[in-house]
Amino acid sequence: METNNDTRAPDIAMMRETINRLLTPTENTPHTSTELETLTGLLRGHMELLMPEVQAAAVKLPKDDVPRYCALACIGEARQRLAAEPSPVPGGDGAYARRLARSLAALCDHYETLTGVSMCLACDKPIKVGDESVPYDQVSPSGGGVGAGRVHARCVNALHCR
Repeated sequence: METNNDTRAPDIAMMRETINRLLTPTENTPHTSTELETLTGLLRGHMELLMPEVQAAAVKLPKDDVPRYCALACIGEARQRLAAEPSPVPGGDGAYARRLARSLAALCDHYETLTGVSMCLACDKPIKVGDESVPYDQVSPSGGGVGAGRVHARCVNALHCR
């Protein structure tokens, strides 16, 4: 098992920005094959950096621990997706990139859960130990939560309904 010797935490906010470029249709959605190829490369690189971090955090848990099992299963699925090739059919490269994005999103979730890292829902920066933060739960009109988590106390006034 190889782990990252760099003492800096993975940049989960940047990883999630890359994910959102593919999974949240906006004006930034890749339109050319070159843009899609670049994003696919970024996703692959992010996954390769994050998988050892998630694995290192997961193996610290007891062998019968559910979060450990789920994180290790997620790593296995991510490895399979990295080993796969895009389908040659039209749109196959976009579908492949979206599958990588969903795997990276799951890895980010596991990393945050296993390491206790929490991201501010307003500024997308980590909420560090000692930072003042408050719970935040934006509720959709249908009654489901669409943004449960925490925000820095300094970011509370920056929130608005989406």
